[in-house]
Amino acid sequence: MTAVKLIAREEWRMLARNRSGLIATGLLVLLILVAGFTSLERRSAIETDRTRYQTSVDETFDAQPDRHPHRMVHYGQFLFRPIAPLAFFDAGVNSFTGNTIFLEGHRQNSANFAEARQSSLLLRFGQLTPAFILQTLAPLLLIFLAFASVAREKERATLKLLLAQGIGGRSLIAGKMLGHGAIALAVGLPAFALLLGFAATGAANWATVGVMIIAYACWLLLWAFASVIISALVARPRDALAILMGLWMITIILLPRALPEVASAQNQLATKIETEIALHRDLLEIGDSHDPDDPYFNDFRDEVLDRYGVRTVEELPVQYAGLVAIEGERLTTQIYADAAQRQAAREREQNAFVHTFSVLSPLIAIRQLSMTLAGSDPAAHQDFLDQSEAFRYEFVQRLNRMQAELLPEIGGEDPRISAAYWQEVPRFSYSPFDPLADGTRITWPLLVLGGWLAALCVLALFAARRIGGVAR
Repeated sequence: MTAVKLIAREEWRMLARNRSGLIATGLLVLLILVAGFTSLERRSAIETDRTRYQTSVDETFDAQPDRHPHRMVHYGQFLFRPIAPLAFFDAGVNSFTGNTIFLEGHRQNSANFAEARQSSLLLRFGQLTPAFILQTLAPLLLIFLAFASVAREKERATLKLLLAQGIGGRSLIAGKMLGHGAIALAVGLPAFALLLGFAATGAANWATVGVMIIAYACWLLLWAFASVIISALVARPRDALAILMGLWMITIILLPRALPEVASAQNQLATKIETEIALHRDLLEIGDSHDPDDPYFNDFRDEVLDRYGVRTVEELPVQYAGLVAIEGERLTTQIYADAAQRQAAREREQNAFVHTFSVLSPLIAIRQLSMTLAGSDPAAHQDFLDQSEAFRYEFVQRLNRMQAELLPEIGGEDPRISAAYWQEVPRFSYSPFDPLADGTRITWPLLVLGGWLAALCVLALFAARRIGGVAR
């Protein structure tokens, strides 16, 4: 057996005799399992409720009586966002972005009923999910287990004995890193087993699960290696503990919370009132599509008359008001889309600013990567908004076309079309967001984690050289 393996095995034996370490490790593993199964049950309950609500909303829409199509445009529809399969592992921004959208004509509504607004303020500290435990609590455990790994050899004066027996500094550091690296992976094993089990059922993609396991393995190894190396660079265990706790507080507590505030101050988002005022001003410029005689639509009326080869609106084979509604919806949709794109661009700039500093705080990298793979990041939410808006536009325009094409055949002061047409309106079908479709979104976080591990390996060589100098 090589010296590296002997040192690793000796480290495991020493940790096995550490009762407090065993209890803390057992509690953390139990917490991961409890968080995993609780999150799975909670996800299943929420998904069941949303499916039931969506079915109820669709049935209510189908059951509407004979009506004017434009009344159905304003009656609208509700959409409930489905939960991504791996969102049980990392809830990401799902609790803050809203999960219900009301679709209607002439407006692009935002998602409402965010869970954080309806729950205790404790939710803002982070949900108890496997990702939260691995990102925040697991590093503390690894620090606690490894902060004295090399420093205690110095304090007890056993380091020189090891070096005198022919064990080099590199072998010593490598053995300690191997021992604590294996412990780090063992700590993450319950979470990895949950992910693999979820993939085995077909609920999640194997490639996505594989990348997530690799990412969290790198994250845990990073803290195990850092703890051993810092322990090798200082003289006393308590100094190593102080440095590692400071590193944990800065990279996991301080920077991830301070950087978003800085980004928000540098690139402020428009408030809801400011957005509504700007939209109202832009909408006034295109006129009122509810009024066929609105002066803003004079050019449109002339274009329609030329297209159909008639001289008056009354001679049109379709209802002119319906055509105005179609054109008005096209114009208002473009205005809302432009505003939404500007807002989304600012949010992306804020996120990009924060992600740039993941070099200093690897938690930002693992959090970004985890949310992306779990389908619970801002991009996944934006994808739902884009799909729902595309559906809303087609839904409204379909009803507007019914108004233009069907009402001339009915006539009367209060024309209504058959309720059977409501059942012909398509229902929303969400296409699941593929987190691996755009590789650039996961490349940078993976590079950051890999870069930290590479830097720690270089630092480990430096620490080994210093230890080797003790023997001379």
